[in-house]
Amino acid sequence: MVNVALEGAEFFAYHGFYLEEQLLGTRFFVDVKVNFNPKNALNDDKIDNTVNYEVLYSIVQTEMEHPRKLIETVVQAIINKVVNSFPFISEVVVTIKKMNPPFNGPVKNSAVTINYIKD
Repeated sequence: MVNVALEGAEFFAYHGFYLEEQLLGTRFFVDVKVNFNPKNALNDDKIDNTVNYEVLYSIVQTEMEHPRKLIETVVQAIINKVVNSFPFISEVVVTIKKMNPPFNGPVKNSAVTINYIKD
């Protein structure tokens, strides 16, 4: 089993249920972890035998650019694109952390994690 991951990819985006969040935006951190059994021997040193984390980053960046009310919706969209791009994966875990959510007291971040496991 191979694990490929992006950790702490930072974006400024406009996701949020409240109009203020949609107008002002905030920082988000995104983690993506992908597990798979290699299609071919990894000692072949070919990018096609693994999950290209540059592609993972591009997927995350594209989805973070499309404002949505729910972080859950963004996480699910990332998972859907990852699974479509790499059909050989067995598991994807995506976490999005919203920094400084608008509450009445100090909160470092809120977070949503979805874990996809292939049937």
